[in-house]
Amino acid sequence: MVNMIFLLFMILGLFLILRFLSKTSVLHILLRHFQSLEDRLHVHQSYRVPQFNHLFQENELYVKVSTYLSSLPSLEDSDFTNLFSGSKSNDILLRLDVNQTIRDVFLGARVTWTIEKSEKDGPRVLVLRLRKKDRRRILRPYLQHILSVAGDISQRKKGLKLCMNVSSSSGENGRWSSVPFNHPASFDTVVMDIDSKNEVKADLETFLKSKQFYHRLGRVWKRSYLLYGPSGTGKSSFVAAMARFLNFDVYDIDLSEVSDDSDLKMLLLQTTSKSMIVVEDLDRFLMGKCRDVSLSGILNFIDGIISCCGEERVMVFTMNSKEEVDRAVLRPGRIDVHVQFPLCDFSSFKNLASNYLGVKEHKLFPQLEEIFQGGASLTPAEIGEIMISNRSSPTRALKSVITAMQTTGGIKSRRSSCDNESIRNTEETSGDLGGLFSRDHSVRDFRKLYGLLKMGSRRKEESLDFRYG
Repeated sequence: MVNMIFLLFMILGLFLILRFLSKTSVLHILLRHFQSLEDRLHVHQSYRVPQFNHLFQENELYVKVSTYLSSLPSLEDSDFTNLFSGSKSNDILLRLDVNQTIRDVFLGARVTWTIEKSEKDGPRVLVLRLRKKDRRRILRPYLQHILSVAGDISQRKKGLKLCMNVSSSSGENGRWSSVPFNHPASFDTVVMDIDSKNEVKADLETFLKSKQFYHRLGRVWKRSYLLYGPSGTGKSSFVAAMARFLNFDVYDIDLSEVSDDSDLKMLLLQTTSKSMIVVEDLDRFLMGKCRDVSLSGILNFIDGIISCCGEERVMVFTMNSKEEVDRAVLRPGRIDVHVQFPLCDFSSFKNLASNYLGVKEHKLFPQLEEIFQGGASLTPAEIGEIMISNRSSPTRALKSVITAMQTTGGIKSRRSSCDNESIRNTEETSGDLGGLFSRDHSVRDFRKLYGLLKMGSRRKEESLDFRYG
């Protein structure tokens, strides 16, 4: 009987201890003490990262290590951490305090970081402590890991820039002038074939992770894209979406401001890594009779020896048509990816109607689909302008689009056998990719029609007389 009572008390005591441990930090404290005891059994090596160098200049490594440590999840698990407001109103930043220690794990090895300072208001020092037996195995890879992560964090936080080349005769000290790049376009807002859009996104994501792969092949870590199609089909907005997706600065090169081939090379040398270099309307420039930059200069700019002087770059070229462009410009390996921007089809039109008018279905959609199937079309920009002017009345906007398409007679596309694929890697085929388009109406005719439509849209809807075929 006594043994039974003793056993019951033992079970009850064990139950109470487990409940107590589950509701307090005792288990956590015991684990930390165990790890501390284990660390004391090993010989450690310490490394100091001072905030300033001997010339009292800020140590760039200190800044990058601080950025890295502020991103570690273990910082939130620390006993105490400083909280600061960020540059944005809803940003909360976590920062280490003096004598605070934070733990990290790299390649299976545990390390610690501590902030120290020698005097009350003196400069701070970050102290890295690791086991001596792990030093040769992890020290340099760990520091490289810190620099890489800190660089990615800084890149995401910094504001993007749009850089434009200044004429060499302007007397400016630098050849690039920059402004903040705040274009709102993104892959979610651009209207194009969803499969093509996803292919480009996947290609960009793969490129960002392929540094070692490119180097193993002996190739420069860069990627080039050709965006081609009629004016108003969204090429420039797509460039902005690519830049925002990559978080790269944009260098927009105006070839008319370039004096010669050497000047073009110098512009390329003055760009930075993690940048997108854009040349718009390249076909018009190549077809021009008077130009100071030669075809050879363009080819060397794209993939010549000078292009290896910087990495992690994306080059983007836009054209209205590639039909008359020298095949040497478009050959495989020189332009990696071709992306076609066709005139608006019914599927793209529905996306525009949803974005501009908030309409996913409408009684006029069957008629519009029939018109599109008949070969008539406008550019997304033209349809978008009509919808913006009539956005207060979706019905009026759709009727105005119908009238514009019927009046202009539409535009019929000439598609090649590759028309079903609007994006292809030229590394797979050297043949002509995608389709080419001609426009039966002039911009002047459309502007004239658009002016009449805008004037008519001010009248009441019921006063408009539309005839449908």
